[in-house]
Amino acid sequence: MIIGFEAKRLFQNFSGLGNYSRNTVNLLVRYYPDDQYILFAPKLSNAFTAPEQVKVVSPESRFSKRFRAYWRLFGVCKLLKRNNLDIFHGLSHVIPIGIRNTGIPSVVTIHDLIFLRYPEFYRKLDRKLYYLNTLKSCQRATKILAISHQTKKDLIYFMGIDPGKIEVIYQSCNSIFYQQVTDDEKEYVRRKFNLQEKFILCVGTIEQRKNQLAILQGVVKEKLSIQVVLLGKPTEYKKQIDEFVMESGIRNQMVFLHDTNTSDLQAIYQMAEVMIYPSFFEGFGLPVLEAQASGCPVITSNISSMPEAGGDGALYIDPYNSSEIGVTIRNLLMNSDLRSELIRKGTANAHLFNGEIVTERLMNLYRSLVKEY
Repeated sequence: MIIGFEAKRLFQNFSGLGNYSRNTVNLLVRYYPDDQYILFAPKLSNAFTAPEQVKVVSPESRFSKRFRAYWRLFGVCKLLKRNNLDIFHGLSHVIPIGIRNTGIPSVVTIHDLIFLRYPEFYRKLDRKLYYLNTLKSCQRATKILAISHQTKKDLIYFMGIDPGKIEVIYQSCNSIFYQQVTDDEKEYVRRKFNLQEKFILCVGTIEQRKNQLAILQGVVKEKLSIQVVLLGKPTEYKKQIDEFVMESGIRNQMVFLHDTNTSDLQAIYQMAEVMIYPSFFEGFGLPVLEAQASGCPVITSNISSMPEAGGDGALYIDPYNSSEIGVTIRNLLMNSDLRSELIRKGTANAHLFNGEIVTERLMNLYRSLVKEY
C-alpha cells in the first residue's frame, strides 16, 4: 500500500501530538517495511529524519510556501492522487477539504476534546476554530481513530458522531522506554541535571490542566523532604508554581527541566522513585505508559483516560485532593513491597501497548478501509 499522512505536527510539535505522529510512522516502517509512506508537511524541521521508505512532500510554489495553512487544507488534495495513495491518515485532527472527491479513503486521529471539556483554558476564538476544524474533519473522514474510549465518548457526546464510525486504537510509546539504561548513562544524566539519589517526577507541560501544583501541596502537607522534578515546557501556570514554592520554602527541593531529549527522559524515568501524573483530563496520558515501560512506579488520576492507560499497574488518586496525593506518595516511598509490585504490574501493562500490537491494529484498519472503498 501507499499510505499518506497529514504531517504538520510530526515536524512542528515536540510533545504529545508530535510524538504520536513520529512514533506512528516509525512503527509502521519498522513492522511493515514493504509498504510506502508519504508525509505531507507544510513546513519541515529537524524533528524527524525520514527513513528510506518515507517520502516527504512539502509546498514548492511561492504561493503555497507563503500560505501554508491553505496548502494544508486545500492544496494537498490534488497531490494525493498524483502520488497514487491507497489511503490517507490525518495524524492530528485534520483532514483536507475536498478529500472525498479524490476517491481515497481516509482516517483522522482525534486525540481529545479538551477545548470543549475545559473551555476556560482556551480563548473563545480558538475554541470555535478547534471545534469547527475537528467536526468538519470527522465528517470528511471515512473513519475516525480515537486514542482512547474517553475520546470516543466525547466525540459522541459533544459532536454527535456515529459510534460506528469511531475506532479506538490506543497509542504506543517510543520503544526506547522499554530498553534499560546502563548505570554509567544514569550517572551521566544525574550529574547533567543535578538530580539527587532519590526524587519524585512529573512529566508534562507545566499547565493548569496537568495540575502540578497539587503534587507540591501534597509534598508540603506530608512534610516530604524528597527532591521534586517537574519536567515539561513552562506556561503562565508556572508563576503559580513559583509563588507556592517560595511561600512554602521548598525551593531547594525543586528541579525544573525542559528541552530534554528522549535519551535523557529514558534515564530520568528509570531513576525516579515514582512518576506522578495528577492531570484533570487527558486524551490518553502518554507519560503514564512511558513511565511504566521504563519500570517506574506511577501514581495518576482516577478520572478521564488515565485508568485506561495505567490499567492495574498504577495507584489512582483524586486529582482534586492534594492531601490524598501527598499521603499516596508517602506510602509508596515507605513501602518497598508496594513499589516492587507496582513496577511488576506496570511493566506488564506497558507490554499490552507495545508497538507491534498497536501497529497491527492500525494496519488492519487501513487494509479494511482500502478493501471496502
